[in-house]
Amino acid sequence: MATIKKYVFNPKTLSYEVKKRSRRSRALRTVTMFVMSLGMAVLYFWLYTGVFGMELPKTILLKKTNAQWHSKVEVLNRQLDGYDKALTSLQMRDDDIYRAIFGMHEIPSEVRNAGFGGVNRYSHYDGLGHSAQLKTTAMRLDILTKKTYVQSRSFDEVAQLSKRAGDMASCIPAIPPVVPDRSIYRLSSSFGFRSDPFTGRSKRHTGVDFALKPGNPIYATGDGVVEKVKFEFFGYGNQVLIDHGFGYKTRYAHMKSINVVEGMKVKRGECIGESGNSGRSSGPHLHYEVLYKDKHINPANYFDLTITPEEYATMVQNTAEASDKITLHPSHRKKVKRH
Repeated sequence: MATIKKYVFNPKTLSYEVKKRSRRSRALRTVTMFVMSLGMAVLYFWLYTGVFGMELPKTILLKKTNAQWHSKVEVLNRQLDGYDKALTSLQMRDDDIYRAIFGMHEIPSEVRNAGFGGVNRYSHYDGLGHSAQLKTTAMRLDILTKKTYVQSRSFDEVAQLSKRAGDMASCIPAIPPVVPDRSIYRLSSSFGFRSDPFTGRSKRHTGVDFALKPGNPIYATGDGVVEKVKFEFFGYGNQVLIDHGFGYKTRYAHMKSINVVEGMKVKRGECIGESGNSGRSSGPHLHYEVLYKDKHINPANYFDLTITPEEYATMVQNTAEASDKITLHPSHRKKVKRH
């Protein structure tokens, strides 16, 4: 084995003598020193962190950075709280005011507040520090983004419908369905609970009844499209349902004859048929209903029976298109002249 020569001064002989040491012993000494140094380092680390509870500089830096990001996420959540509150206010105004004005149905809450189903979109947050907070914030951002999109589309619909706001005045059912001549009709039943003429039990009456002889003309109370025409032996008998748009519909029941068909556009004051006694009826009359968003409301709130037949004729003529020249039915034109 090769050796390394090392000269050492001998004070007895006053001369330098060769001291021989093998490479193996040198390597062993180096390894021993390394192991001792490593042991000292481990001991120091254990005393520094375990005994004295000190943290390493890198750990301190990471914790500081993490705290900064945690604070930023908290600020973001507070901002999201404000955005959510403002968006909720817009949704309420949209449903209660904007959409209600134009007779539009409210957007269902399950549509506005729908989440994101299916696969776990936020699994990549699992295992991170403050993973629950990060996941919740990400979910809130996504939901607010979707709710904002739904609200934006709703405003687009309202804006589009508002361009036709002028049509609303002619579409809302705002005149009586018969000529307001007291000599030809009487209000035999009003809206609300009453004693059923067949059973005698208290039952809600969903419209108003105009008692009048069969053959009197019935007029559309607003512009619209005929949604349904039915000829029945029971129930409403011969009936017409007109969709006026903006959430309004009107029903004319127990008619003798019908002059319109489904899908036909009608104008306010246009004769749609004649009164009769068809269906489940205790006597000749017109049953007239007003529906708003598919709910029955009191028709008396939408017409004025104190106007004269002349005023009625003038109003019908003024709201009709000039080319149509819609007037009263010939059988009532003579009655108007006599008043």
